Amino acid sequence: MKLFRKFMPVTPGFDGSRFFVRREGKLYSTPLFLVLLVVETTDLVFAVDSIPAVLAITQDRFVVYTSNIFAIMGLRALYFALKGAMDLFHHLHYGLSAILVFVGLKMLLAHFLHIPIGIALAVVGGVLAMSVIASLVWPEKKS
Repeated sequence: MKLFRKFMPVTPGFDGSRFFVRREGKLYSTPLFLVLLVVETTDLVFAVDSIPAVLAITQDRFVVYTSNIFAIMGLRALYFALKGAMDLFHHLHYGLSAILVFVGLKMLLAHFLHIPIGIALAVVGGVLAMSVIASLVWPEKKS
C-alpha cells in the first residue's frame, strides 16, 4: 500500500463504490481500490505459494497452471462463503483450526504414515459437521 501511495494519491475516505475519482482535475484512487489491491495481491501470493504443493503431486504443466488459475478464481468466493458461515456457526472457527492441524500433521507425517484419501476426507467432513452441530446445540449467548 505504501508503494502504491507513492505513485498515486489516495482520497482520505470512500466515495461510494468508486475505485477512482477526479478532484480538481487530478485522478485519485479511493481506499476501496486499495482494499481490492490487497485482496488481489493476497490471491496471487496464495497461488504462487501453492505451486510447490501442486508440483509435489504432478509435473504436468497444464495441471499446475490450471489449478493455480482456479485457486485464484475461487479464493474470493471462499472468503465470502467462510465469512457468512462463521457468522452463522460460531464454533466453526474451532473446526477449521482442527482441520488445519490435521492437514499439517498429515503432510508432516506423509513419509511415515499413509492416510487414505477417503479417511482424510471423512475426518475433514466429520470435523466440519461436529463444529456446525455444536453451534446449533450450544447457541451463542447474547449479552
